[in-house]
Amino acid sequence: MNSWPHKHILTLANFSKEDFKMVIDLTHSFNSVSNADIKNLPSLKGFLVTSLFFEPSTRTKNSFELAAKRLSADFLSFHPSSSSLSKGETYLDTARTYCSMGSNILIIRHSTNHSPFEISQYLDSNGFKTSVLSAGDGFNSHPSQGLLDLYTLTKFFSPINLDPNILFNKTILIIGDILHSRVARSNIWSLTAFGANIVLCGPETLVPEEFSNFLNHESPYDLADPIKNRGKISISRSLEKSIKNADGIITLRLQKERMEENLLTSMQSYSDDYCLTTQKLDICSQEIPILHPGPLNRDVEISSQIVDRYPNCLINDQVANGVPVRMALLYLLSKVRIKI
Repeated sequence: MNSWPHKHILTLANFSKEDFKMVIDLTHSFNSVSNADIKNLPSLKGFLVTSLFFEPSTRTKNSFELAAKRLSADFLSFHPSSSSLSKGETYLDTARTYCSMGSNILIIRHSTNHSPFEISQYLDSNGFKTSVLSAGDGFNSHPSQGLLDLYTLTKFFSPINLDPNILFNKTILIIGDILHSRVARSNIWSLTAFGANIVLCGPETLVPEEFSNFLNHESPYDLADPIKNRGKISISRSLEKSIKNADGIITLRLQKERMEENLLTSMQSYSDDYCLTTQKLDICSQEIPILHPGPLNRDVEISSQIVDRYPNCLINDQVANGVPVRMALLYLLSKVRIKI
């Protein structure tokens, strides 16, 4: 295996094709272990992995914990409600505390944009060798979700040799609240790296026109984009028109607080226009893969009939794939730490 070039994983904007392929190949190897009788490997024995989740999570938090334990790492889990945050401690000092306890990898989720980056900079400047892995920050980034969605789609379209180049020129439709979605941003970086074309669909309040230029903006943290030719982004207001040419669909959770911000006329009007239903899918000439990062609002952004009965609904596959993807990321970061 080639050396892993990233001490921290904060965004997918600086991932090369080789980086993505390394994660996919390693994920596939760990996926086979997950189906074996003996699931634990000694790869991270003696390592301390700590999850600092400053906001709620079910899938991401638990799959990271399971991934660490499958690799035989020691695991610490931070709980905000019973921590010193209530006494005025900052999240930087919280991170420093766990690093002083010997944490090799911090997995961080926070509601504030760029907080994992801020923590990584703080730890680096104070001489810690600890790696930071973002598990989602604000609207900014959710790297492991972007990677598991890339893996899930690659496995669907290329089940034998798992080649993400199979996504070249495929149209992936992402529906919903793009403006506030870290998942959408990470999916854009991962899928366009292999030439997939992204169609963002939703009302203008949730899918502003400027998203068509998302890839032309400077990469986060002044990082160089290693991908020379990415797929394109376009905006659509019509779900029915977009479905006709889609090769795959990712629906996003509609956060009900958007109603309070007056970004939607009503939940019912949104559902009428943008809820993915079997009737709307009938427009497609083929059964295409359907993804949703969860948690989902049934019959708001996606119908229960699709979730429970549609043959190519891959939501359960995404959850299952989350463990080996996160095993791969922890393993790769452990190799970086050893080389420092």
